[in-house]
Amino acid sequence: MAEGFLPLPFRRGEGAAEVIAGDRAPLGRLVAGLLVLILIATILISVATGPTGFLPGRAITLPLARLAGVTDALAARDWLILYEIRLPRAVLGGLIGGVLAISGCVMQGLFRNPLADPGLVGVSSGAGLAAVAVIVLGDALFGGLDLPVGLLLPVGAFVGALGTTLLLYRIATRDGQTSIAMMLLAGIAIAALSGALTGLLVLASDDRQLRDVTFWTMGSLGGASWTAVAAMLPFALATFAILPAIARGLDAMLLGESEAQHLGFSVQRLKRIAIFAVAASVGGAVALAGPIGFIGILAPHLLRLVIGPRHALLLPASGLLGAVLLIGADTICRTVIAPAELPIGIVTALIGAPFFLWLLLGRRSLLAAA
Repeated sequence: MAEGFLPLPFRRGEGAAEVIAGDRAPLGRLVAGLLVLILIATILISVATGPTGFLPGRAITLPLARLAGVTDALAARDWLILYEIRLPRAVLGGLIGGVLAISGCVMQGLFRNPLADPGLVGVSSGAGLAAVAVIVLGDALFGGLDLPVGLLLPVGAFVGALGTTLLLYRIATRDGQTSIAMMLLAGIAIAALSGALTGLLVLASDDRQLRDVTFWTMGSLGGASWTAVAAMLPFALATFAILPAIARGLDAMLLGESEAQHLGFSVQRLKRIAIFAVAASVGGAVALAGPIGFIGILAPHLLRLVIGPRHALLLPASGLLGAVLLIGADTICRTVIAPAELPIGIVTALIGAPFFLWLLLGRRSLLAAA
């Protein structure tokens, strides 16, 4: 891969010692601590913001009032709004934002490309195609089973993401070796094919189905509930659990596959873990909130500029920043045209697309040289 695609300070000829020396571990730990505090503040602001306003402290005093036996109508209404509507939405947004940002960070390390994103290999497109198929064809295929779309949609999206990943892995693997370049090219082709099939399904949809498809493809946390949080939690925990296992391997991968192999890492095993972890986490996120773009690019790249490239710090910090960004974007969605609601995909695109263009233009000379 051309040198210009390697994130600074990773350049050809550098050894592991130079890479580690380029880290800013104390600053990274400080930033991670600050992000924890910012995340808590963001959640409090989110649950206190909406058409029915609350002071942020109300989210803390209300449980104390219930423990003290205060059960008046106002307290019951506030409890319903805060802890049955807004808090699960904030928690779900935090989980989804966290896994999307971590997945983006993993993809950037795996591809050695700071422009990489979970949607790069077509996983999001495959999940989206399956979800649209459920919306358009669900009544015809599953109407006799009397299953709710709310159950079929996440199952369909997850199956689509997993199926796309298995297909990509099969195409890109030969003689037990997975080619990242082949996976990237196959992902682009599958994303284009998924887009074409999605267009055909949209043409076959009626007015109600077209409206559902349109709103779902723009992304939303409007269906958040504690049930949805419980459905997302296994994906998030699995994503967080693999971080210690892949962090050092991703550091070595940024020096090149052969260098990582010489340093004693099983590159093929690392690829399998990273690829399937991204597929599972992105599939779960798309299933529950629709396709949400740019979180996976924005959070890791901003943090890499500040705390350096060491993945042991970069991965968890990216998860924290991704959670903050998505909860903040959802708060904007709920309030900017209240009582109506903007799709969250519009807000993340309005923020992320200019950043992506800035990032691309800033690397224009390096891309031309490549």
